[in-house]
Amino acid sequence: MAQHQIGYLVGSLSSRSINRILSKALVRLAPDDLAFTEIPIKDLPLYNYDLDADFPPEARDFKAAITASDGILFVSPEYNRSIPGGLKNAIDWGSRPWGQNAFARKPTGIIGASVGGIGTAVMQASMRSVLSFLDAPQMNAPEAYITFRPEVFAEDGEVKDESTAAFLRHFVEEYAAFVQRVLAANAPGHIGDPEG
Repeated sequence: MAQHQIGYLVGSLSSRSINRILSKALVRLAPDDLAFTEIPIKDLPLYNYDLDADFPPEARDFKAAITASDGILFVSPEYNRSIPGGLKNAIDWGSRPWGQNAFARKPTGIIGASVGGIGTAVMQASMRSVLSFLDAPQMNAPEAYITFRPEVFAEDGEVKDESTAAFLRHFVEEYAAFVQRVLAANAPGHIGDPEG
């Protein structure tokens, strides 16, 4: 069975982020055909169109990591009912300059944790709009809005409640299947492919 390289982005810049803990849980519960690597976003400068002709090194490295990934998983909180600024900034870097969108045709998944009851539902709706514009196929189901409880999630990503672990395992297994389907459909010859 082929192993797919999945880059994941944690939308919070905090070292104590509950979404970083959630990402560790997903990595622990994932099937063997997915290999995860975090793609950090905290050192990216603010996106500026003036830099399109000569990306700063941090942005070049970020974009290269997106390009090298078979799929992208977003694990993010919700800030002010939308996408955290740092994450949106990273997406802007990865999609520029115009015509060089590194997210195009990458199979994506979205999940997020919050201490509130509605999880990250509004952020995820905003993210889906952005990913649609970027031509990044999205896993639409199962949706995953996680209410974070410290007694359930250990710092190392261990999930102490079996029903929560089962749900997260199902989510990441469905994402693995989605990645396989999208990559199988991404044969050469699509509009926008380089000539050659």
